[in-house]
Amino acid sequence: MRRARDNPPGPACRWLQLLAGIICLAMVANLQYGWALFVNPLDARFGWGRGEIQLAFTIFILTETWLMPIAGYLADRCGPRQVTLAGGVLIAVAWIMNAYAGALTALYIAAALGGAGAAAVYAACVGTALKWFPDRRGLAAGLTAAGFGTLAAVTLLPVHATIKSGGFESAFLYFGIGQGLIVCLAALCLASPPAEGVAAAARQAPGARRNYGPLQALQTPVFWVMYLIFVLMAAGGLIATAHFASLAKEFRIAEVPVSILGLALPALTFALAIDRVFSGLSRPFFGWISDRIGREHTMLIAFGIEAGCILALARLGGDPVMFVLLAALAFFAWGEIYSLFPAACADAFGSRYAAANAGLLYTAKGTASLLVPVSAILTDASGGWQTAFYVAAGMNAAAAVAAVAVLKPLSARQLAADPGGESPSGLKAAK
Repeated sequence: MRRARDNPPGPACRWLQLLAGIICLAMVANLQYGWALFVNPLDARFGWGRGEIQLAFTIFILTETWLMPIAGYLADRCGPRQVTLAGGVLIAVAWIMNAYAGALTALYIAAALGGAGAAAVYAACVGTALKWFPDRRGLAAGLTAAGFGTLAAVTLLPVHATIKSGGFESAFLYFGIGQGLIVCLAALCLASPPAEGVAAAARQAPGARRNYGPLQALQTPVFWVMYLIFVLMAAGGLIATAHFASLAKEFRIAEVPVSILGLALPALTFALAIDRVFSGLSRPFFGWISDRIGREHTMLIAFGIEAGCILALARLGGDPVMFVLLAALAFFAWGEIYSLFPAACADAFGSRYAAANAGLLYTAKGTASLLVPVSAILTDASGGWQTAFYVAAGMNAAAAVAAVAVLKPLSARQLAADPGGESPSGLKAAK
């Protein structure tokens, strides 16, 4: 008689894990997407200057990005529940500190703590999704990552209303406690899947039949090609986004009202407002597509759409409606990087260290952000925003071609050369 622990993970159990991860990321997302609501009230109260206040946001992003590999390693080693619980406590402490911060130093320390908490929650939840869904990695990673984008919009209005009615201190305090508590409660549902059950499910899934540790993954050409493609795609989208305002100003459409489906807003505001919605929706959509036609083929389609949209914006963005529609499509074709790359990483390097390896790959976002100031230099040197848009489109096009021309055959060779057996660390492959 077959033992129950040898059965694949039950569908109800793994969907509960996925739901818990989505809830956690939705609660963490306001640390990033809701920050802009606090800048002006903080400046009005203390007179620190918006530039100095925004430095706290930069600290948050850098801490979140570069601590992701450590958070992923801890999640793989200690389990997602403990790491997510720690993250929930950190984000609560960070926002409570913001509520009582009377100096910039306190604001910066809180930002670092919040970034560490966000990294812990993000790495643990995405890694858990990848491990529980070896047969649907793209969809699982996409749904989880969508919690960090689209669902954040649900709480922005209450945060804004609380700031208006009770001040930014009340918003920081109440939402810090509330969001941290929800993360901690949802974290109690998280657990690593049984190794035997995941192994049984993994036999039906494409990809590696052994588990690469983080150091082992770093030694493979596949990882660095994937990293380069991630940098190209992320940087291209960030550069285009950074110059949206310049494009709208050049075309003199920034304040032109645009009405779509009964919603009327100035063109630039409309384009930026749909960022989180469309980039969030793209994550499960393209993740689901990639589960069916393959990661690299999906990358070719999505990255190619992104390149085309950026070029079309540069040429057709003078029409306000086209500007908004093309921006929506550009955001839609860009947000999928947060589902495709974690899934591709787990395909290449196995599920055991999915959180740590995906965390290492996620640092490509930080590397890409360093290229945005370079685009500003190019813009100044060339005398216009056109150069930045052409460079961004070129980077996305290069990423699309590299996905099928370089990454796909390289991944196939790695899988063929190392189909299973013992890993150098002595861990048995999931086979």
